[in-house]
Amino acid sequence: MQAGRSLQLEILPSVLAVCRLGADDPLPDWALAGTFISITRTSDELSIVCLQEEVPPDVRCKKGWRCLRVEGPLEFSEIGVLASLTAALAAADVSLFALSTFDTDYLLVGEGDLERAVTALRGAGHQVEGAPGP
Repeated sequence: MQAGRSLQLEILPSVLAVCRLGADDPLPDWALAGTFISITRTSDELSIVCLQEEVPPDVRCKKGWRCLRVEGPLEFSEIGVLASLTAALAAADVSLFALSTFDTDYLLVGEGDLERAVTALRGAGHQVEGAPGP
């Protein structure tokens, strides 16, 4: 990434949940609903990010995440993309959960922190589109 480059971000409309299942648990059908899904399996856990409203009440999860999508595609050779975003959020005391795909990066922040996150990102020179409300 070029120094001082302004990134374009979009606030996605859905409210998400980050769920933790056992490492050997099968992938549940409820996790596959909606347009934003991220699934990571490690030797320790099955982590699922999905629509909050799809998560059954007995599943261990943290609800109330809002998602900011970095306009992509981003090249793998770009350096400092996440650093420029996370530094701005850290300076504003905003916790985040980051996800990356082949094309771009996503930042999840708590619903209560969304406006502060948008203000911090804009203050760092980035552009943020979309309404903060759900």
